[in-house]
Amino acid sequence: MKSERVVTYCTNIHAGEAWSDVLRNLEDHTLAVKRAVSPRASFPLGLRLSARAAAELEENEVHRFRDWCAEHDCRVVTLNGFVHGAFHGERVKAAVYEPDWRSRERVIYTRRLATLLAHWVPSDECVSISTAPIAFRTNFSSEHWPIVRDHLIEALAHLARLRDRGGPEILLAIEPEPCCVVERTEELVELFERLRLPAPLREHLAVCLDCCHQAVEFEQPEECLAKLADARIRIAKVQASSALRAPAAQARKLLEFDEPVYLHQATVLTAAGTVLRFADLPEFAAWLERAEAFEECRVHFHTPVFLDRIGELGTTRFFLERCLPRVAPSIPIEVETYSFDVLPQVVQKPTLVDSIVRELNWVQSALHASHCSH
Repeated sequence: MKSERVVTYCTNIHAGEAWSDVLRNLEDHTLAVKRAVSPRASFPLGLRLSARAAAELEENEVHRFRDWCAEHDCRVVTLNGFVHGAFHGERVKAAVYEPDWRSRERVIYTRRLATLLAHWVPSDECVSISTAPIAFRTNFSSEHWPIVRDHLIEALAHLARLRDRGGPEILLAIEPEPCCVVERTEELVELFERLRLPAPLREHLAVCLDCCHQAVEFEQPEECLAKLADARIRIAKVQASSALRAPAAQARKLLEFDEPVYLHQATVLTAAGTVLRFADLPEFAAWLERAEAFEECRVHFHTPVFLDRIGELGTTRFFLERCLPRVAPSIPIEVETYSFDVLPQVVQKPTLVDSIVRELNWVQSALHASHCSH
């Protein structure tokens, strides 16, 4: 396993669901990013494959992509297996979680991604597949847990078999997210306890720690990391991402970020210290009309990680600044700002490549500054 710090970005920033779209985006954008940030070293890929793209990869194309990576000095370090279907250019909202872990479609998709990784990654590597936080909370009940457990076991058993056959170590990384069955770090710990997995399978289950999501939950990075360590839950990767925030006086300005594609969960820290949750900005807007006193609101809207403010609004960049230095060097960091096409033009660079490069450079600078300070 490589020991250098891995910093990459998730290709879910690029539109396109077909494999041809994925490859074109890599050639048009990712290789330009590599030239800018890693011209003389191998570039790690945080690859997003939809179910369609994964299914379109026939055996010859799987081998051709392995050769493509060798030719361009790239390597796959993680797959985003969270979003099964379309992610750009049409209404996504809560459909982003479907099919969830109650469905065998989720198992089939995850197994396919793992099989692809086994073709692309050397046997001495540890890589990951990030996945949905079980399901969206709406319509989920306790009676669904047995089927969820069965499906997770089926997927994890496939990862274990690939390893036993000489493949790489592949981690299935649950990604907590607001308003889902697993949203807080405590709920992730409870999930591991609930599943009661056999040891060989538990070794393949991990977490994808998304800094935006946990900041929206008003969690503290130090506490998140401590809880995961105490529960002996492996961190497969950390997603460097940032959310919007505003004190009560500016909270209405958050509604300007309501848009029709993505789900923007909102949380409110009340004056009593409790956290209220809203599935999307329209629900938050309705609550504001009769709002009780509150301190701050945060919104799940991935903002560029280098920004501390967007106009009159703040971001949760502080969470990143406190979290990233505490992440073990062996854990990959993946920038996941997929929302540039719905962000105000004022915060965008001239090209998408410029925006990605600026984010990667900011993460590297933050890590370097922390190292120097110690």
